[in-house]
Amino acid sequence: MMPGDHMDVLHEGHMLRTSDLDYDLPRELIATTPAEPRDSARLMVIRGEAEPEHHVFHELPDLLASGDRIVVNTSRVIPARFLGQRRDTGGKAEGLFLEFGPEPGHWVCMMKARRFRAGAVIDLFDSKNRPSGHAIELVERQANVPGAWLVRVIGGSWSDSATFRDHSMAILADIGLVPLPPYIRSARRSGGDQDQNPADPERYQTVYADPSAPGSVAAPTAGLHFTPEVLARLRDRGVIRHDVTLHVGAGTFREVETDVIEDHPMHREFCHAEPSVLEDVAEARGEGRRVIAVGTTAARTLEASAGTGGGWLETDLLITPGYQWMLVAGMITNFHLPRSTLMAMIAARLPGGVDQLHAVYAAAIAERYRFYSYGDAMLILP
Repeated sequence: MMPGDHMDVLHEGHMLRTSDLDYDLPRELIATTPAEPRDSARLMVIRGEAEPEHHVFHELPDLLASGDRIVVNTSRVIPARFLGQRRDTGGKAEGLFLEFGPEPGHWVCMMKARRFRAGAVIDLFDSKNRPSGHAIELVERQANVPGAWLVRVIGGSWSDSATFRDHSMAILADIGLVPLPPYIRSARRSGGDQDQNPADPERYQTVYADPSAPGSVAAPTAGLHFTPEVLARLRDRGVIRHDVTLHVGAGTFREVETDVIEDHPMHREFCHAEPSVLEDVAEARGEGRRVIAVGTTAARTLEASAGTGGGWLETDLLITPGYQWMLVAGMITNFHLPRSTLMAMIAARLPGGVDQLHAVYAAAIAERYRFYSYGDAMLILP
């Protein structure tokens, strides 16, 4: 059975209204800066349907046991956000690189400016807001992601994808800014701060991000709380770490617009798990040991890869209540945006489903946990 093929079967009879994943969050609980140090973030611990426990992330090694597995996503965030100026009108433009186009020389980007039209040329600024010498031309809108355009990179021709990929990474290194979520930048501006600060390039990246695996346009944020010290203490405790890769892509920005979550056209993302990783976590589950996915991306990679033998694949797996988990027994995750597929996945992992999810989020709000990408975390244990 291939990834994605089993979704309708597993979810048959378990339809979840998108409105059931809504909640009200006080604006001041949106984290605009990360905890310092990383492992000083708070950690809510959920054991079955018991009342939540309240810890600090550096206590994580004490909450796990020898033989447990933790699985992390080592994809590296690229400096995907950029600024520029329209050559025809002089108006400001802002974009976010999402992925490579169908042929060398093209990107797919989210674009923000007034009255865009095909053929418009945008001169790109460097990371210090100066002319960079790079430019793109808008080709056509992309119907599958609102606000996205296919653009042509001006100034060269490329016969193969590998050469163009290397050239593109060099351009983004020159012009790119940290792709912080819009709600963080908006909350910062509302508080009178700059929408990006010097600490972001380092803090919006996990300590174990693989330099040879760039490709995410948003951070796998559950991993932002780990420090080398926490990783070392986990190792000393006998907790076995495995690495997988999922490149967070365009679909992470796509809002759920359907009344029922299962009707949402789930985005596709590329992910990779080594055969040895899948074999070990399957064996661990068979022995009754806990497999803890660090973040929804690691969880999605493991579940999509189960039974495939490993390697790269493209998945559109949607996990909602009623899903039959194959490898993942527990999760470390942040507190997510309302009405999102991420909340649906967490509800699927909690034994009390959506009702327990709402109780957990209500407790987090009452205890003044910090929410979203730079916020606090929870540990769901079986």
